[in-house]
Amino acid sequence: MEAVERDSMQYDVLVVGGGPSGLSTAIRLRQLAAESGHDISVCLVEKGSEIGAHILSGAVVEPRAMNELFPNWKELGAPLNTPVKEDRFYFYTSDQAAIKLPNVFIPKPTHNHGNYIVSLGNVCRWLGEQAEALGVEIYPGFPAQEILFNENGSVKGVVTGDMGVDHNGNPKDSYQPGMELHAKYTVFSEGVRGHLGKRLIKHFKLDEGKDPQHYGIGIKELWDIDPAKHELGVVIHGLGWPLSESKSSGGVFLYHLENNQVAVGLIADLNYTNPHMSPFEEFQRYKMHPSVRHYFEGAKRVSYGARVVEKGGLNSLPKMVFPGGLLIGSDAGTLNPIKIKGTHTAMKSGMIAAETIFEALKNGSEGGDVLAAYETRFKDSWLHDELFTTRNFVGVMHTFGTFIGAGYVWVEQNIFGGRLPFNFRDTRPDYATLTPADQAPKISYPKPDGKITFDRLSSVFLSNTNHEEDQPCHLRLTDKDIPIKVNLAKWDEPAQRYCPAGVYEVVTNDDGSKRFQINAQNCVHCKTCDIKDPSQNITWVAPEGGGGPNYPNM
Repeated sequence: MEAVERDSMQYDVLVVGGGPSGLSTAIRLRQLAAESGHDISVCLVEKGSEIGAHILSGAVVEPRAMNELFPNWKELGAPLNTPVKEDRFYFYTSDQAAIKLPNVFIPKPTHNHGNYIVSLGNVCRWLGEQAEALGVEIYPGFPAQEILFNENGSVKGVVTGDMGVDHNGNPKDSYQPGMELHAKYTVFSEGVRGHLGKRLIKHFKLDEGKDPQHYGIGIKELWDIDPAKHELGVVIHGLGWPLSESKSSGGVFLYHLENNQVAVGLIADLNYTNPHMSPFEEFQRYKMHPSVRHYFEGAKRVSYGARVVEKGGLNSLPKMVFPGGLLIGSDAGTLNPIKIKGTHTAMKSGMIAAETIFEALKNGSEGGDVLAAYETRFKDSWLHDELFTTRNFVGVMHTFGTFIGAGYVWVEQNIFGGRLPFNFRDTRPDYATLTPADQAPKISYPKPDGKITFDRLSSVFLSNTNHEEDQPCHLRLTDKDIPIKVNLAKWDEPAQRYCPAGVYEVVTNDDGSKRFQINAQNCVHCKTCDIKDPSQNITWVAPEGGGGPNYPNM
């Protein structure tokens, strides 16, 4: 398509992404502006159809950052309604057995006393309301598609995606060009594996000297269960089976939240080695374990979704500042890997960004510079301290495995507070771990029963996923021949199994040949393919605005 004339708008600060970090940035900026009388224009763009539409997390939230951002959040009606009443931790030894571990054997950072079971999507919707009330301009359904640069190489802003483009890239009758959004400072807060954040890290070499980021694929369902079986405020976590059977690592969770609902899920580490393993199928198996199956008997599944979670911690955290902007929250990788909690850390990173930007603008900055003061504020904060004391988690677990690794983590955290003078690293990226298919044990998964276990397509239906069909495919292959000629031949094309939405298929043609089919309409924007593809041949980019899942209460 030929170059088009685009309208532009100028702001002091542009925030890309309406998750916890981006919303906290925008809110804190406007709070500081109101307190000082120094007005700051703030715009936030979000690719989902509304704030919260693409937000998926377990979620048990630590309220530390919320307490700082809104000390009166309870009076304001923030949807943190279910305090954790009890922690239960299981080690699953087989498909029939589990050992309940005493809390004394659990690393201290994983205890949830004082935390809340929430729908993170609803928390973000509430944060969005607070942001708008403070004067933030919020534009949902406007994905940032490209980064704009000034002549001096600093970030100038973004271009939002064009609307009404057909699958060949030609304008349709409904065509509307995207807008250029310019800002003195642009804050990228797209969530895990943001497609612009990924480019910024490469462009500015922000990850030099750092370990590669590590990830897990999180799959979650929401169920309405029998009130007689509901235990409000109970949090269940577990390790071991079913992932242990394929020598994979990760964990499972089940949270009893309000309205007689439970959130159940599985996180499979994406450094797994067996290409026949399917995280989706492993999750379905988990629900059949006798320790949790009774919750789902006679119950109703009401929602489904999937999203990657970053797990590298401080050792994988890139430099978060560059000329003209910042990379924050899960876009950078601020999640605490032991807690598997990233909401409070993302919010704090956004608040620190806001305070740094505000100080620069108040002092007359016109933007385009590197906000070095952010790194100082970050290192002086509780956020850095929390990430420092948990920095070894992934390296230890990937090096020593679940049993020895968990033992080391307990000693390091419970006795030494995470301050032993050792560093354990994992420098092997997740995409490079797969064993050739003919050298890995094949896995036979049971057929779904349609009551407790399900197939991918019926699951995607519950995610309310929708994309405009006649648009360019947002899952781009660098080389269209690699899936069949390389991936199928060597790894039996693992995209068929690691994708939790049935996007990728290997189809047999009438002549017996094979072809790789991409069902982009099914995509729930989890980003697993962008991470785990062993040939690094798939690139995820934002589709037309508003496309993707529409998660209720997730």
